[in-house]
Amino acid sequence: MKALTYQGAKKVRVETVPDPVLYAPDDIILRVTATAICGSDLHIYRGKIPEMKDGDILGHEFMGVVEDVGAGVTGLRPGDRVVIPFVIACGSCFYCDKTLFAACETTNPGRGAIMNKKSATPGAGLFGYSHLYGGYAGGQSEFVRVPQANVGPLKVPDVLSDEQVLFLSDILPTGYQAVVNAELGRGSSVAIFGAGPVGLMSALCARHVGAEQIFMVDDNPARLAFAVEHYGVTPINFATEDDPAEVILQATAGHGVDATIDAVGFEAKGSALETALTAIKLEGSSGKALRQCIAATRRGGVVSVPGVYAGFIHGFLFGDAFDKGLTFKMGQTHAQRFMPELLELIGEGRMRPEVIISHRMKLGEAEQAYEMFDKAEDDCRKVVLTP
Repeated sequence: MKALTYQGAKKVRVETVPDPVLYAPDDIILRVTATAICGSDLHIYRGKIPEMKDGDILGHEFMGVVEDVGAGVTGLRPGDRVVIPFVIACGSCFYCDKTLFAACETTNPGRGAIMNKKSATPGAGLFGYSHLYGGYAGGQSEFVRVPQANVGPLKVPDVLSDEQVLFLSDILPTGYQAVVNAELGRGSSVAIFGAGPVGLMSALCARHVGAEQIFMVDDNPARLAFAVEHYGVTPINFATEDDPAEVILQATAGHGVDATIDAVGFEAKGSALETALTAIKLEGSSGKALRQCIAATRRGGVVSVPGVYAGFIHGFLFGDAFDKGLTFKMGQTHAQRFMPELLELIGEGRMRPEVIISHRMKLGEAEQAYEMFDKAEDDCRKVVLTP
């Protein structure tokens, strides 16, 4: 089959690789009909994610048609059309029983070795996201093995197109969880840092739950204009505004917003010191976005973090967060928890996540698609690939 493989920083290549086969009784083989490039994939593309190996198959946002099923698969059969959550969860461990699927204890085969180190241990296995998260082949390919098929795949009705439901795999539940964590509701206010796919999905979900005032901070004019048109945000371009948090404070009578959402993560462009510390591996993440979130959130408010972070952060300003009595909620998305509810909202026409798609390309063009998305060329917001 054809698949997109990692070949080092800023190097990906479509190659012919062996077809996947059933391994465990609850596996399925999926014929991929649509897959997407996620902002998190760019962390891999830029060489920022450890434990990537040359030849690893990328991609964790995908859907398709069931081709084959293992003997232990109970709810699916060949021909079923399904969307796959990016998190691989067993459904029955200590954390899955609490619907904390991204913390699943059983699906990351590298977890045991990593737990011996003096650092945080990764949670559940993830598709196409390094051997730190299990080394599972991703879905930017013609076929993919999907383990734990009694827990993850969600059947979708034929009346809905691939593009309507594809983002149930990651960015839509991620944006929704960010809004749930932010405790947003009717009449609330929020500032979203980052107008990439997760930031845009956060704006969609914030508007859905009735948030009245939505600020969006980014330096990409096209993405900000899109968010204004579709989600009614108040745009703040940090290329022209040195201190977005101050702009937000001035617009909220000095109080700040009820919640902030950091949809940027560890690759936020920080200070010269942060850049230097990151370059020599003394620091894993820039704290610039988090510092802005702390400053822009009102006392007693919430900072919700769907953006990916790694390692230490310089200038976290924990004292400011303490003084303001802020609550922080964060982590990988428990996609399986939210997918059925969101599918229903899409089916009812109350959510249209597909409007963010800016480019539709073939899998064979994935190398060019990654380069374009990485550089935000041609007003690129979201790329969908078809095999």
